[in-house]
Amino acid sequence: METTHIFFDLDHTLWDFEKNSALTFEKIFELNKIPLSLEKFLNYYQGINLKYWRLYRVDKVTKEQLRYGRLNDTFKILRVSVSDEVIYKLSEDYITYLSTFNYLFEGTHELLTYLKTKYKLHIITNGFNEVQNKKLENSGIRKYFDQIITSEEVGVKKPNPKVFKYALQKANALKAESFMIGDSWEADIMGAKNYGLKVIYCNFENNAVGESVPSVSNLLEIKNYL
Repeated sequence: METTHIFFDLDHTLWDFEKNSALTFEKIFELNKIPLSLEKFLNYYQGINLKYWRLYRVDKVTKEQLRYGRLNDTFKILRVSVSDEVIYKLSEDYITYLSTFNYLFEGTHELLTYLKTKYKLHIITNGFNEVQNKKLENSGIRKYFDQIITSEEVGVKKPNPKVFKYALQKANALKAESFMIGDSWEADIMGAKNYGLKVIYCNFENNAVGESVPSVSNLLEIKNYL
């Protein structure tokens, strides 16, 4: 069956999360007068943040625990004394300012403009409703997408098959005519593949891929598969 629907992940796939997140921390550290090297902080925070997102995907932590814990754990490792009050303030400021920085991966607009004329495009994200919608609007890419599906809306997270089932129903799409494109091997690629969708792996970190899955190192290579 011919492909007619393409589902994209957002963070780390189209929206340059690490770059935008670093700029956000730079701003909120300045606002809250945190006397800490940003580079040193991010060196530990990025791995801790990924750990918390993995836990969040399998319902081991709540949204609130994720937002507090990733900061608290990082400060503890760095042996920097920061009160709970300040951590909660930083957590709120982070969400407030994150979507004001909107660097996209190179080729995002070119790829989406090319695909929009041929396919119905959608987003499936494990991110939070209020933040993800702002990212899409502020970065200027909301116009490319028909349906925006968030895990909060579904009640479960990728790679849970219920997410992909819900997304297909909302987009009025069939498995055989749909692709999932994302950067997370577990959440995006294996989750969608196991549900019966075709997949393209955004392998920007050049990880070893054990299975025969289409893999790209930059967004414009996706044109070769669609």
